[in-house]
Amino acid sequence: MADRYLSVAREGVHEIEIKRSRFLCALAPVTSEEAAREFIAARRRADPQARHHCHAFVLGPDGRTRRSSDDGEPAGTAGTPMLEVLRRRELTDTVAVVTRYFGGVLLGAGGLIRAYGQSVSDALEVVGVLEHRRLSLVEVAVSYDRAGRLENDLRASPYLLHATRFEEQAHFEVGLAPGQAGTFASWLADQTNGEATTSSLGDHWITGPSGRVTG
Repeated sequence: MADRYLSVAREGVHEIEIKRSRFLCALAPVTSEEAAREFIAARRRADPQARHHCHAFVLGPDGRTRRSSDDGEPAGTAGTPMLEVLRRRELTDTVAVVTRYFGGVLLGAGGLIRAYGQSVSDALEVVGVLEHRRLSLVEVAVSYDRAGRLENDLRASPYLLHATRFEEQAHFEVGLAPGQAGTFASWLADQTNGEATTSSLGDHWITGPSGRVTG
């Protein structure tokens, strides 16, 4: 199983206009083919007068499930370029639906390919992308007199500070990528003079903005 994947951050719609044709790209995070098709059907209901509702979606951490439809556009001019944008951006668990209102000017095959691809690409820039990483969570417990400095050190470190909790001691949940356990143990001992205690919380999917996973 993949240890990292990207998906669209949230549901959203972005519109562009090319030679008087309107292209409305709706994006949404989904985790099943049923959910993807429900979203596609909802977009058809939202814009019943539109001529085309082309779609593409990718599912699973490995992106193995891929589907697309030209929905009446010339074969290969809509769903395929939409799917290619998702694939090129390494996105999965994502559905894209581009609704087209024809503006009276024929775009040709090349123009359609560019328009549908641009519609998805531009919408992704607006809606945003999330990064999902499978990390080993470790809970670190320290006394309060060390908590403030350790929290600052963790935020500046290559390790992910996922959550904090304050009870009789300060508790920090730290996400470790494969291969980081040994170096983290040494780092933590140096930062706390060996006074911190740790316990494993197992592997979890942690989600945050693309480029820097945060809690």
